[in-house]
Amino acid sequence: MDSIDTLIIGAGALGLACAARLSTPGQSCLIVETESLIGSHTSSRNSEVIHAGLYYPPGSLKAELCLEGRERLYAWCRTHQIAHRQLGKLLVAVEVAEIAKLEQLQRNAQACGVHDLQTIEQPQLNALEPAVRGTCALLSPSTGIIDSHAYLQSLLAAAENRGAQLVLHTRVEQLEADGAGWIASGHSGGEPFQLKAQRVINAGGLFAQQLAGQTQGLRNIPPLHLCQGRYFSYSGRSPFQHLIYPMPEANTAGLGIHATLDLGGQLRFGPDTHYITQLDYQVEENLREPFADAIRRYFPAIDSARLVPGYSGIRPKLAGPGEPAADFIIQTPNEHGLPGLVNLFGIESPGLTASLAIAERVAQAL
Repeated sequence: MDSIDTLIIGAGALGLACAARLSTPGQSCLIVETESLIGSHTSSRNSEVIHAGLYYPPGSLKAELCLEGRERLYAWCRTHQIAHRQLGKLLVAVEVAEIAKLEQLQRNAQACGVHDLQTIEQPQLNALEPAVRGTCALLSPSTGIIDSHAYLQSLLAAAENRGAQLVLHTRVEQLEADGAGWIASGHSGGEPFQLKAQRVINAGGLFAQQLAGQTQGLRNIPPLHLCQGRYFSYSGRSPFQHLIYPMPEANTAGLGIHATLDLGGQLRFGPDTHYITQLDYQVEENLREPFADAIRRYFPAIDSARLVPGYSGIRPKLAGPGEPAADFIIQTPNEHGLPGLVNLFGIESPGLTASLAIAERVAQAL
């Protein structure tokens, strides 16, 4: 049976960031991915936003790792020439009744360590974004956008340059403890395999709990709730220069249907929050008018005919409908008592922003 030092399961942003951090010349590192491409699920189906860290409970992993990850990610983009833009976002109180929520968000952001928010009164808001309807707003200059695909490729390149290897079409189906390490069993290219690894990182995203359920001796596996987020593109020229966000949804299940720009200037709206029972990436035409109604609150001049079904992503949530938002879970050997194993559960937004910081925590835990 082949034996390696590190096995990383999942080639999304988390798995690849862990590989880039942990790969070392002279030590073997294998990244395995079920799909035919890296980042096929959550990592490549999102808003591509570098989040500032405004919304999360102070002291939570989401809050801490978003701030740390944001700085690491901007630095990585500069070092590795990854396309990105720190264009800023406006968090808009559309109605006077929402100003108290906006002020509460500002206090929360400050408690999390975000001190660069700027209050934008209505005249200034009208000057910055004439198409936006609002009574006032907060400007977050630390928010940006990134080419997520180029980022994933750069992580893989960094890992491979240090000796890591990627194998696609490979599913680990079971983990069994073997002394100080693990035996991973599964299928690769349709053929069964077994592999010994001294340490294993379960970065399976939407499939992390499935593998955890087949891991010998592992208890306390959190529930998984699939939450679809759908996007519509907006044809023609964008009326916005910044990202535009309404007030977040109750329990921060989502951040509301917001307006984001990609690096080519294409405007898109989303995501919504739609719990589902199985993977489904379709975006139905009949969502156009509900989307338009939600967007019209802050963008009254929207032309719903210009909304074109785009794509969807699925969040691996740990909280179900109506439940308070759950924090990231980085399950380490100190917590589950199984040497050499780290499980990553519920890494939804701001997971892309936090990916390099999460990789650092994983490295510290092993």
